[in-house]
Amino acid sequence: MARWTVTRITTIPTVSDSGPDDPVWYPLQHAMGIETFGVNVFVANRLDQMLVEEHDERQSGQQELYVVLEGSALFRLDEEQARLDCDTVVAVTDPSVRRSAKALIAGTTLLVIGASGGRFSSTWNPAHFRDIPRPG
Repeated sequence: MARWTVTRITTIPTVSDSGPDDPVWYPLQHAMGIETFGVNVFVANRLDQMLVEEHDERQSGQQELYVVLEGSALFRLDEEQARLDCDTVVAVTDPSVRRSAKALIAGTTLLVIGASGGRFSSTWNPAHFRDIPRPG
């Protein structure tokens, strides 16, 4: 088994059994052999296309990070909305939050990273982060 893999996202085969209304799905986790966290890229074919169907992660306990790589997306987080433009992220740290997202521009590209289980332990020096606030 390879110890690392380098590839362009667009060379990864897309999920072929998604429906006609679904965005293009690049299953990075599966294609790259990642076993400790989920990671996928979704690309909207059209305006107003759902990139993330409404759901919560109560059952899995998963936290998720959404990164808009290109375009813009409108997120619904419980009863609130947030517009994420290119280079914007939203972290859903409470698994009970109901979330969904739709593309505001055709070609909107969304990176989704999720994990559950134990607590992450950074190997970075904590002093690097002393001036960076954490959400409260």
